[in-house]
Amino acid sequence: MPLPRTSSCCFSAGGGGSVPSPPASTTINLTTSTASDSSTSSDVPSLSSNDDAVSIITLPSLPSLLLLPPISSLPISSHLCLSSLPPSSSSLSLALSPSHLFTASDLSISIYDLSTLDLLASFPVSSRSGSAKSLSFSSDGRYLLSSHQDGRIRLWPASPNPRRLSQIATLPTLSDRLLRLPLPKNYISIRRHCKRLWIEHADAVSSLAAHQDLIYSASWDKTLKIWRSSDLRCLESIPAHEDAINAIAVAGDGTVYTGSADRRIRVWTKTPGEKRHSLMATLEKHRSAVNALALSPDGAVLYSGACDRSILVWEREDSANYMVVSGALRGHQRAVMSLVCVGDVLFSGSSDRTVRIWRRGGDGKYACLGVMEGHTRGVRSVVAVPVPAAVEEGEEEFRVCSGSLDGEVRIWKVRISSFPKSYDS
Repeated sequence: MPLPRTSSCCFSAGGGGSVPSPPASTTINLTTSTASDSSTSSDVPSLSSNDDAVSIITLPSLPSLLLLPPISSLPISSHLCLSSLPPSSSSLSLALSPSHLFTASDLSISIYDLSTLDLLASFPVSSRSGSAKSLSFSSDGRYLLSSHQDGRIRLWPASPNPRRLSQIATLPTLSDRLLRLPLPKNYISIRRHCKRLWIEHADAVSSLAAHQDLIYSASWDKTLKIWRSSDLRCLESIPAHEDAINAIAVAGDGTVYTGSADRRIRVWTKTPGEKRHSLMATLEKHRSAVNALALSPDGAVLYSGACDRSILVWEREDSANYMVVSGALRGHQRAVMSLVCVGDVLFSGSSDRTVRIWRRGGDGKYACLGVMEGHTRGVRSVVAVPVPAAVEEGEEEFRVCSGSLDGEVRIWKVRISSFPKSYDS
C-alpha cells in the first residue's frame, strides 16, 4: 500500500524571504513562475500527512545566510540553456559525467553525448519496474545504479559503448534470495499476514549512493539497506525512520545521512571493529518532509531541502562528530526537490519550476546568483559537473542538467566569477 502523501508541495506562497537579484544584464530569465503544478503521487517524494499547514512556513526562527550587499559587489553569473530533450516520460532521473548525460525512466536507461545530445546507448527497462526514482554511479564508475517503484535496484553498464545492451544485475540478486529463503529468521513482517525477506525493499527505492565497496539504498518502506558491490549481497537493513525516506547522502569518511518525510535527518556511522552502522545523531529543524540532501566536497557542510521551501545549511561542530544548523537559504516559492553541490556552488531544483544558483563566500554567507527558468513543471532532478577548460582566470564554468516532472531535460551553461575580496575573506 502506498505511503500517505499530500499535495502540500504544490501550494503557491509568497513572502519567501528577501533574495538579492542578480544583474539583469548577465543573468537570463529571473522571474519566478507561480502557476500551479500537478503530479501523480509516484512522481514526487513521499510527504508527511501533516505537511499541509506547514508547507508554506519558511522557518522564520532560523537566520538567513544570504548576503545583502549592493548588487555591484556580488559575483557575476550568467546562464544559458544550450539544449533540451523533449518529454519522453513523466518519471525521469539524471546522472552526469564530464562528457555524458545519463537518464533513467520507466521505459529505458539512456546515455547521451553531453555536447551533441546524440543518443549513444539505450537499455530497455522491464515494464514491471515502474517509475524510475534515482540514478547514480558505482564508486569505481563502472556501473550505473537505478532504483524503481518496484523496490528493486538495477545495475547497468556505464560505458557509452557497452558490450551488451542489457542490465547486468538486479538487487537483491536471485542467489542472495535463494540463500536466505529456507530460514524463518530471514523474514520480517511488512503488515498483517504479509512477510518478506529482510533483504527486499517493500516499497519504492527513492535514493541511491555509493562509497568505496558499498551501495546504499533508501526507500519509502522507511529502511536503509547496505549492499556490498563486490558480490552484490545485502549486508544490513536498518529501520531508519518513522516515515518514508526520500534522500540519502554519503560523506567521504563513510558517514551516511538520510532525510525523511518524518521531517528528520539522521546520521549513521560504522565505528572501527563494528559490523553494523549505528545512529550517531538526529537533526531536527525542518517543519515538513525532507526531500533532498547534498554534501560539500569535504563533507563539512550538509544542505537539506524540504517542502517548507527552505534549504537548511548544517555545519559540523568541532566539539562533536555531527552537524548543527547554521541558517537557511530562502527564495524558492515551493518545495525544494533536488540539491547538488559542486565545490562552493549549490544548485537547487524546486516545484516552483526553477533552478537556483547559490554561492558560498569565505565568511559563510551565501549569494543567490541566478534563477534558471524554462521548465513547465516542477524540477525534480538536478545534476552538475565543472567544466575546467575554456574559462578565464577568476571564473568557473559548470554544465548543469535539470529534469522536470513532465520528463523534459534542459542542459545549461553556467559561468560564475569569483567573489570580491571583501566578501570572500
